[in-house]
Amino acid sequence: MSAHKLMPVPRRNVQLQRSVFQSRFDLNYRYLMGLKDENLLQNYYQEAGLWAPRQHPEGIHWGWESPTCQVRGHFLGHWLSAAARIWAHTGDAQIKAKADHIVTELARCQHENGGEWAGSIPPTYLEWIARGKGVWAPHYTLHKTMMGLIEMHTLAGNAQALEIMQRWAEWFYRWTGQFTRAQMDDILDVETGGMLEVWADLYALTGDPRHLELLRRYDRPRLFQPLLDGQDPLTNKHANTTIPEVQGAARAWEVTGEARWREIVEAYWRCAVTDRGYYCTGGQTCGEVWTPPHELAARLGDKNQEHCVVYNMMRLADYLFRWTGDASYADYCERNLYNGILAQQHPCTGMITYFLPLQAGARKTWGTPTDHFWCCHGSLVQAHASYADGIYYAGEEGLTIAQYIPSTLRWEWQGVPVEVSLALDPQIARTHRPETVAVRVSVRAAQPVAFALHVRLPWWLSAAPTVTVNGLRQDVPHAPTTFAPLRRTWHEDEVYIELPKRLYTCPLPDAPEMVAFMDGPVVLAGLCDEEITLYGDPAHPEAILTPDNEREWAYWRHDYRTCGQPRNIRFTPLYEVVDERYTVYFPLQERL
Repeated sequence: MSAHKLMPVPRRNVQLQRSVFQSRFDLNYRYLMGLKDENLLQNYYQEAGLWAPRQHPEGIHWGWESPTCQVRGHFLGHWLSAAARIWAHTGDAQIKAKADHIVTELARCQHENGGEWAGSIPPTYLEWIARGKGVWAPHYTLHKTMMGLIEMHTLAGNAQALEIMQRWAEWFYRWTGQFTRAQMDDILDVETGGMLEVWADLYALTGDPRHLELLRRYDRPRLFQPLLDGQDPLTNKHANTTIPEVQGAARAWEVTGEARWREIVEAYWRCAVTDRGYYCTGGQTCGEVWTPPHELAARLGDKNQEHCVVYNMMRLADYLFRWTGDASYADYCERNLYNGILAQQHPCTGMITYFLPLQAGARKTWGTPTDHFWCCHGSLVQAHASYADGIYYAGEEGLTIAQYIPSTLRWEWQGVPVEVSLALDPQIARTHRPETVAVRVSVRAAQPVAFALHVRLPWWLSAAPTVTVNGLRQDVPHAPTTFAPLRRTWHEDEVYIELPKRLYTCPLPDAPEMVAFMDGPVVLAGLCDEEITLYGDPAHPEAILTPDNEREWAYWRHDYRTCGQPRNIRFTPLYEVVDERYTVYFPLQERL
């Protein structure tokens, strides 16, 4: 809609360059390609009567994908979504062929089920929740497949995927038509996943009034109205039940233009983030539920920061960022990107840790390739297929760089082809580890063309940034959480950005003596197996931590160690912790 201030550039126009993000993307790709089609489809085949093994099938998927689990089949939708995003980004023919084959097999299953139902679980599960019988989140499970089909159509150009969705929607239109609003509200009190969003997506594609009616039937007034009334319906509520529902409201605003939907999204963000606060990582939740506003200290435990919450809140932030252009949403995504998305993926196996424990002496618990398939296993493969989505945005004035992820963009402005290359300068000539993040942006236009290049000045900026174009310093204010506009006629130009950073302490809001340490946007983890009291001034963390093991060949490491403490320990970026015991929050006292 025209009300969008920014729009992401097409995925195909962005190519990741060598960095930790490219490495994690490649790791994710190899995992997706290594899963066998027949095992991904096992529960759909079973539902359609096409799979009845007499002995232990080779490579069968267990955990939440077990044929006896009530949410079986959820992962395939995530897989299709990730595959579609990778193809849209890279044009990789192998993953496209694999995904197209899976869609064809889903169509075969739909045919065997009578021409409408394409789920991995029986429609009986929905009948059960309609009459109040307990069953584990059938709407959530079915939504994942629908999401994958929608993205296979919109991102990967698969027409058959849309055909499956349209036929499947007929079943839902008929089934939901028998219920009153009150009855639907009761049904939707059982976790609905992103059903509202998928109906909005489908309506945007078809314009079919029945799909608009499905969107309205999947409204969630029992959640949305209290938000609009300024109440707090979230404290101690399962977080990832509500976030996809509000993403549905966001998409409903985009396809209908009805103000109520946007007001719901803005009210949710205030309630979940602005008025609630979050851990130093940017994540929230303990035991999968929202903490009370600004009361986090009592909830440091072994089940903090569910990965699905991190991923879905970043998606919600992206909606709001595109609508407003407000840099605070990009800052929020950056914090979660390093301390959630990267921190919760094993850097060697590519597997997920469902939670990111924040208690003292914590340890990450990693899933396996075929034995777990938690919900977060699904959001994992989507997250690491999506780095290219959040870097560059086009607006009325030109181009916005929201994240500093090494990449190359091929773009067009006013009919002129433009190539933008973004790289992080390793600053290897420095004597010691630099206290800046340095970014090189090269702009190459086929002919001179005027536009504004907006570069983000992040929240962690510790001093005035230095920005030069072709060696000439630009007048850029020291204004964290904003975008600095560089307006000029571009042709063959070099932009160099130095963003000063420093160590920060990040206290818990309700226990200010408990602090975490951050190096710019990156949370540092102390490698220890118990709570240790540290001594020093929280305003001067550089007197508590000193660089350690800072250089390795031609690049800088980001390790620290304590100094002058009764017991000294090492600190390393949380996203680099694998199996070590670690602590994030430390009691900090003045020196005796």
